[in-house]
This record gives sequence, structure tokens and C-alpha cells, in this order.
Amino acid sequence: MDAITFRFLMSLAASQNLEMYLMDVVTAYLYGSLENEIYMKIPEGLKMPEDLKSKAKEICSVRLQRSLYGLKQSGRMWYNRLSEYLLSKDYVNNAICPCVFIKKSSSGFVIIAVYVDDLNMIGTQKEIDDARTHMKEEFEMKDLGKTKFCLGLQIEHFQDGIFVHQSNYTKRVLKRFYMDKATPLSTPMVNRSLDVEKDPFRPCEDNEEVLGPEVPYMSAIGGLMYLANCTRPDIAFATNLLARYSSSPTRRHWNGIKHIFRYLQGSIDLGLFYPKNSKCVLVGFADAGYLSDPHKARSQTGYVFTIGGTAVSWRSQKQTLVATSSNYAETIALHEACRECVWLRSMTHHIQESSGIS
Repeated sequence: MDAITFRFLMSLAASQNLEMYLMDVVTAYLYGSLENEIYMKIPEGLKMPEDLKSKAKEICSVRLQRSLYGLKQSGRMWYNRLSEYLLSKDYVNNAICPCVFIKKSSSGFVIIAVYVDDLNMIGTQKEIDDARTHMKEEFEMKDLGKTKFCLGLQIEHFQDGIFVHQSNYTKRVLKRFYMDKATPLSTPMVNRSLDVEKDPFRPCEDNEEVLGPEVPYMSAIGGLMYLANCTRPDIAFATNLLARYSSSPTRRHWNGIKHIFRYLQGSIDLGLFYPKNSKCVLVGFADAGYLSDPHKARSQTGYVFTIGGTAVSWRSQKQTLVATSSNYAETIALHEACRECVWLRSMTHHIQESSGIS
């Protein structure tokens, strides 16, 4: 399950007044059966059979009957095992969102969204209770109650909706880079100059020093990208812009990173709020920034899709083609937004139709 699908399911839970529960499968990978013969060295502590005690352990091996953590195919084997069980219990599944399983009954429905060994159950109370019961019968499970923390997201349930944020993660990132006591700023980046030579985000010049490994530039970019992809679309453009210089960052680019940190310091509690009883209507916006990167003659694509007035999918990235006009750049951006729209419509339609939601 990807973050976009999870955000849509939270918006669906809020608009339809559904329940959300989280369960964790204990040692999930050990439930998968192997399709190929795999042998491993005899581990320490394993007793040798009587007829092999005279032989050295180094020349012996054991054949695996189940998948183990560390095998390349363990994740796939666990998914096959879980999928086979849920399909046998009359759940439906679709290639559009293969990690979402839906079961509809006369009294309601339940949606099980799978992320490795975390199972989010969304639906009516009776169907969720039934799902929790039969999952416990088949696997060793931890019942974590109502979903309050999942995939690094903090989820707060209010009477008027669901609020999703990453304030704890943001605080940890700021503290990690010693920016937790910095003076807050009101914008995620400085204004860019129309003069290419004065652009603070221009590439490294010949007379500039490239930052060494003692400056954790790529670690900072990774931490910011996780925020930008999950709950903070407001820093998506600035993070994407600074990520282009990960191979040769300069002091100017590092100051840009610190500028985003100072913006986050003043907006730690920002997140996404999905209101209750809102209309589940998909609305999209797309735009392009012509020659956003004048140094390489590239434009910028940006789009955002909302459901019930709250963002569920967004993107800001440099275009791979050289647009020869602003009209050309807009067309490329519209094409990317349409591709995303087609998938979003297919995913939302499948979930709503399988759940019986009009």
C-alpha cells in the first residue's frame, strides 16, 4: 500500500464515519512457504542428527521449509500467503491496488490495507470485529486498537474529522540536525532572482567549494523528502529543487536546507485534515513553471489532487524534456497530471464500488 492510497482511505473513513483499527502480524515473513529449494549453513546451536555427528558442520547444510527474514523473496512469499487466505474468506482484490482487500456483507464492509506486516482495517464496526477475529485464528497478531500511528504518520481522530501529521518526526529531524532551537521562518525558501548569475540555487561553480561528507546533506534531503511525500506538500518544491545538487552541494545549497528546517520549526504541527461528512469528489489542479531551471533549460511540473477539499496526491518535479514554450511546458504538466488522474479514478472507483459506497 502506498501513501496515496492510505490518504484516500483516511479521507474515506472521515467522510463516511468509518472505524479504523490497526493490527500487526508477529514474525510475518515466517508464514511464507518457499517455491524454490534453498539451503543454508547449519546455524550455531542446532543439534546435528546422530548419523551426522561424526562429520564437520562446515560440509553440511539444511534445507529451508519456510521463508526467513533476509531472503529476497520473503516479502513476496508473505504477501502470497496472506492474499491466499483473505481471498478464501471472500475478500476481493484488484491489480490497481493489490495491497487492498475488501469484503462486503449485507450489514456493511471492511477494507484491509496491507503494508508488509501492518494491517489497517477500515469499515463498519461489526465487519471489522469479524475480520480481527478470523485474522487472529490464522496468524499470531498484535491488536493495536484504533489507528493512531502508522507508517510514521500520527493520526488523530476528532469529532469533526481526522488529522494526519508528523510533528514527532519533524521534531526528531530538527533535533538531529541541531535546528530545534533555530529562529522560525514563514516561507520554505527565499525568492529566486531572475538574474541567472545571482540565483541562490544555481549549480556549483568552478570557484566554489563542494561540501564534504562531514556535512550531512543527503541525509537532510532524505528526511525532508519523507515529510514532503507524506504530509507536507508545502515543502515539495523546495525539497525537489535542493535534491538536484546532492552530488555536489555547496554552502549556498546547505543554507537552503537550513531555511526549510527553520520553516518547519515554525510549522511543526501542520498536517492534513480530512473533515467528516464531506463529499468524496476528486478535484485536480496542474501547473507548470516555464524554465524553472534556467541553467539546464528545464521547466517544472506540479499538480495536486484533493478529495473533500484535502490533498491526497501531489507532485513537484523537473521535466525531463526541454520545453520550447510555456504552452509546451503546460502540456507536459497536464499530461503527467492526467496520468495520475486516470490511476486515482481507477483506484477510488474500485474501492468505492467494492465497498458499496455510492
